[in-house]
Amino acid sequence: MKAALLGAALLAGCAHDLVGRDHPLAGRVWDVRAAAFVSADEVYRRAVTARPVILGEVHDNPEHHRLQRSALEALAQHGGPRALAMEQFDAEHQEAIDAARAKGADIETLADAGRFDRAGWDWPAYRRLVEFALERGWPLIAANLSRAQAGTILADPSRSGLPAAGAALREALERDLIEGHCGKRPDAKQLAAMVEAQRARDARMARALQERPDRGSVLIAGNGHARRDRGMPLYLAGSDIVSIGYMEVECGKIAPRDYLSDFATPQSFDYLWFTPRAARQDPCARPGRSGAAGKAL
Repeated sequence: MKAALLGAALLAGCAHDLVGRDHPLAGRVWDVRAAAFVSADEVYRRAVTARPVILGEVHDNPEHHRLQRSALEALAQHGGPRALAMEQFDAEHQEAIDAARAKGADIETLADAGRFDRAGWDWPAYRRLVEFALERGWPLIAANLSRAQAGTILADPSRSGLPAAGAALREALERDLIEGHCGKRPDAKQLAAMVEAQRARDARMARALQERPDRGSVLIAGNGHARRDRGMPLYLAGSDIVSIGYMEVECGKIAPRDYLSDFATPQSFDYLWFTPRAARQDPCARPGRSGAAGKAL
C-alpha cells in the first residue's frame, strides 16, 4: 500500500514539476554490480584507481556538467593529474590544441584552435570542464572522429576498418539510433552505415585514450558512448574502466531496476547517477523534426 501511494504521489508531482527535482531517485547513486545505493565519496574512491574514468551525460543537462566538474575535482584531489578527453573535440584538431596550449592560449583561443562547434554544443556548459584542464595543467584530448571521417564511413561503411559487429551489438545500436530519430527507421543501407559510423566514433575515442598512456584519462561523452556493453569500452580491452552514467529520472520510474530494463542494462555502467531531467521541449512532437530530446549518444 505504501509503495502504491508513493507511486501515485510521484506521478502527481511530475505533472507539475517537469524537471523532477523531487523525484525519490534524484541525487542518488546506484552501484550496479553491488545492487545498492552508494555515496558520491564511494564512487570517487573507486574511480581514483581506474584508467580511464568515463563520465557519461545527456548533452543538454546542466546538472550532468556540474557533476562532471565535481568528479574532476575529486579525482584531482585524491588521484593526481590525468588527461581530459572530450567527445566535443574532433581528433583531427589535436595538434592545433597542443600548439595553442604550448603558447599559453586562453580558454576561448583554445576552443577556437580545437574548432569547438559552439552552435552544435553548448559551449558555456563545457567551458568549465575545459577550464578545469587549463587550471590543473591536464592535457586536453580531442577524442571524437572527425566529421569528414564519419562522412566517409557513412558513404562506405567498409572504410571503418572494424571487424563485423555481432548480431546482438548491431541490433542494439540500431534500436538506439532509431529511437534517437524519433522512432523513424532509415532504410536498411542507411541504418547499417549509421551503425558503423557510431562504432567508429567509439573506436576513435578508445584510440585517443590509448595514445596518452602516460597517465589515466577521464572521458566526457554521451551516455551511449560511455556504456560498457556497446560503447567505447568495447574497444579498450584490458583497461580498468569505471563508467558512470548520469541518468535523468522519469515519472513513474522510482527504482533503479526500472532504468536497467529500459535504456541501460546491468552490463551498461558501473554506476547510475540519477539526476533531475533538463527542462526541454520534445523535438519529436514538432513537425519536421527527427532528433531525440536530450542527445545521449
